[in-house]
Amino acid sequence: MYLKKLVLGFLVFTLSLTLVNSLQAGDLAFESSNLPIVVIDTHGKAIPDDYRIVADMGIIYNGPGQRNYLHQPFNHFQGKIAIELRGSSSQMFPKKQYALETQTETGENLNVSLLGLPKENDWILNGPYSDKTLIRNVLIYQLSREIGQYASRTRFCELILNGDYRGVYILMEKIKRDKNRVNISKLNPNEIAGDDLTGGYIIKIDKTAGEEVDGWQSIFPPYPGALPRIYYQYHYPKPDEIVSQQKAYIQKWIFNFEKKLFANTFMDPDSGYYPLIDLKSFIDFFILNEISKNVDGYRLSSFMYKDRDSKDPKMHMGPIWDFNLGFGNANYYHGYQTSGWQVFINYDSQFRDWNDPFMVPFWWEKMMSDSVFVKQIIQRYSELRQSTLSLDHVWGLIDSYVDTLSEAQQRNFERWPVLNQYVWPNYYIGQTWQDEINWMKNWIKERLQWMDSQLFDQVPPQPPNRVTVVDVDHSSVS
Repeated sequence: MYLKKLVLGFLVFTLSLTLVNSLQAGDLAFESSNLPIVVIDTHGKAIPDDYRIVADMGIIYNGPGQRNYLHQPFNHFQGKIAIELRGSSSQMFPKKQYALETQTETGENLNVSLLGLPKENDWILNGPYSDKTLIRNVLIYQLSREIGQYASRTRFCELILNGDYRGVYILMEKIKRDKNRVNISKLNPNEIAGDDLTGGYIIKIDKTAGEEVDGWQSIFPPYPGALPRIYYQYHYPKPDEIVSQQKAYIQKWIFNFEKKLFANTFMDPDSGYYPLIDLKSFIDFFILNEISKNVDGYRLSSFMYKDRDSKDPKMHMGPIWDFNLGFGNANYYHGYQTSGWQVFINYDSQFRDWNDPFMVPFWWEKMMSDSVFVKQIIQRYSELRQSTLSLDHVWGLIDSYVDTLSEAQQRNFERWPVLNQYVWPNYYIGQTWQDEINWMKNWIKERLQWMDSQLFDQVPPQPPNRVTVVDVDHSSVS
């Protein structure tokens, strides 16, 4: 039966504003879970997209290996939050994504540890919908952390919103400057000269919908003749906090980086791009996007960060973000195929036919034409395939998530009956959750085998076609 309202006495507030959780199930009893239970009450207000509303949140969590019961008091967190919708294309789904900020009673930021994660105040509640395995982001983020590149820490939970069971969610860290997240220097508005001005910055390449956006456009085309340009966005400092001198500095820095890569001397060890980047982070970013064949890779949800020159003058690639369309979960741009290099999606025939404006920056192709860069990719990939990226290890992680979710996934898919149904942009449609898991495991196996066949045989990644100067429809290929 369909899980519906979990009302009757939901979140009754006493005069002391203490949150009380007294819930009963509707069509199906939901009394307890092996996952933490997150309960949010917006007091009848709809959660908007472009600003946050104040709500109350409580979490029932008795620790690892313990069951959590709805009749228990909120024993892990109980307090105020500011919450809003998040995401771009995912907002079309009935299962929404949320960004929230833990606050004091007076509306100030409140750093707290949620579900064992380091203290902070900005959090994401990610609700997998088109990803019917429920685990794509969790898997790739863990792999990233295991190879030494920070990615958001995650915790599975079940969400109740205004008395309605909303299914399996993933509490995750928002990408943010913080000693436990992107650990770079704080940049204050009055730091506009000298070493202070040089960092830290977080820049992203992404769609411009969903929140306040500011940035600048590259002057360099993604490929010769392309009309769209890469749009770099300020992520930290925030668009409403970064000052003109800081904007000018980071724009000039990126321009210099692009100019060096655009030049014929880009491989020069002294005057080229090598001194400007943290090579390992770029290589790992490439490997993570390629093992998953992330259809948005390099061109959307792509972050870069730079610290102060006195601490680290180089640009780092990452953290990775938003891989729900990875691991074969896209029926366009050949994202479902286990062959082909995602880094060269600018050359994909369908990509160009659709005139997709979100392109891979030209500098990825330039770096992929550098034999030194590619040699280090091959070396790094070979090392990781013997450890973190061995099939046994990757499948072992997946199996551990399956054990954790085996109970809650049943409630999730009763609430959201999407199994055996097409949800944009699924390629494979499994009849059961286990079908979805098994298909992804096999896809990963075949993807790694294909990458092995290329990189172990010293076949340098190359685009399928070279694009010449083209007309407006971007259709001329040589």
